[in-house]
Amino acid sequence: MMRVKAVAGDISFENLGLNDSELREEMLKKIQIIVNVAASTNFGERYDDALGINTFGALNVLNFGKKCDEVKLFLHISTAYVGGEETGIILEKGENLKRRNDINIFEEKRLAEELLSQLQNQCIPDKAITSSMKEFGLERAKMNGWPNTYVFTKAMGEMLLGKFKGDLPLVIIRPTIIASTYKQPFPGWIEGVRTMDVVLVNYGKGKLTCFPGNLNSALDVIPVDMVVNAMVVAMEVHYAQHQYSCETIYHVGTSSKNPLKLSDLRNLVHYYFTKNPWIDTNGQKVEVGKLIVVSTINRFFLYMKIKYVLPLKVFYLINILCCQRFEKIYTNLNRRVKFILRLAEFYKPYSFFTGIFDDRNLERLQRVAEERGVDLAEFNFDSRSIDWEDYIMNSHIPGLLNQGLL
Repeated sequence: MMRVKAVAGDISFENLGLNDSELREEMLKKIQIIVNVAASTNFGERYDDALGINTFGALNVLNFGKKCDEVKLFLHISTAYVGGEETGIILEKGENLKRRNDINIFEEKRLAEELLSQLQNQCIPDKAITSSMKEFGLERAKMNGWPNTYVFTKAMGEMLLGKFKGDLPLVIIRPTIIASTYKQPFPGWIEGVRTMDVVLVNYGKGKLTCFPGNLNSALDVIPVDMVVNAMVVAMEVHYAQHQYSCETIYHVGTSSKNPLKLSDLRNLVHYYFTKNPWIDTNGQKVEVGKLIVVSTINRFFLYMKIKYVLPLKVFYLINILCCQRFEKIYTNLNRRVKFILRLAEFYKPYSFFTGIFDDRNLERLQRVAEERGVDLAEFNFDSRSIDWEDYIMNSHIPGLLNQGLL
């Protein structure tokens, strides 16, 4: 009988934070499959923390796995967006990273450590240090061609795995935008507000009326249980094959087989909140109009400036002339506008994304799994089976409501 044993650790340490030598030796003797799902998914994470988890954390887990006596497979969860803002058909290969493999990853670590040391020596508050490290991560990501710290550090993590894996078979799962469950353990389950849900939640509450995006773009969303099912099936198939030195990449998404257009999502969400309006803290129904989608990021910022930023500046002067009488209202409005602008900046790479993630490797995995007798009804990861209207209307948004996230 297989046993599952929880062990406390920290992948940012070379020994994974396993200070119990007997436990560590037991793990090194018995582990056969390594699955690395640890990550910081915050787009604007502190650079030192993101490097420690997404980049060098992955390397630490790999190095631990290579020491395991019985290890047969290393499975790593990445993201489909490691290639940055790509267009066209994006293949399930590492070439999109190899073309940009001139990055000195260890130098990136040194730069982050150097800046952190300088900030600490200046004895500035922790909050200011965190802010500076976040800004530095975004700066390094954009300078090297990635839109945010998350995908940049995940890309560097993949680079290190490819370089140092040795003979250990490596499987990389690249999911797209992860959303709530489709079926398992029950429809609509998700932990916390994820990616597109930030936009949906604020739209439903009447706080978001416009957003930048291409209505014809496919918003590549995949239910989280389908990602898990793909992981389980990949482990089953590759463990049985046990091909030394191989590296296989799987895109787990929907843009290739069953795309959800941004225009369709907008219509579905509008219909849902029209029929099921959010009730605010005063017990009033929040009426929402159809989300205004602005076709370019520059037009969006111009729209925001004319409709909100400039009037807010006038209101700021009125507030001063009235002896701060409207300070609370002004502060709330200013915070709301800044939040929307920041949200648009973070999500523009995805709301304008035109790439299509090829998933022929995933198709082959399905065929091989079926030949091996794997129950693909139980471990379903076929995106063609998703009914978007039913999923969004009856699972995803109600799931957010049931968890108190709306």
